Amino acid sequence: MQESTYKVIELIGVSKVSWEDAAKSAIEIATKTLKEMRIAEVVKMDLTIEDDKVATYRTRLTASFKYLGD
Repeated sequence: MQESTYKVIELIGVSKVSWEDAAKSAIEIATKTLKEMRIAEVVKMDLTIEDDKVATYRTRLTASFKYLGD
């Protein structure tokens, strides 16, 4: 079996709908430029409040993708 190397990055997704939607959005956008993403882990969820109401949901993730080299 060939050995592999992975890079871990942090992403923050934002949504007006939900934390789940924020996470999904972050991954969908990241996969446009990052190939062979493998795993994402939710690290933190928070939200912003405006005029006494929830304005946005934010989900922070760490995600890994396979390093392909040159």
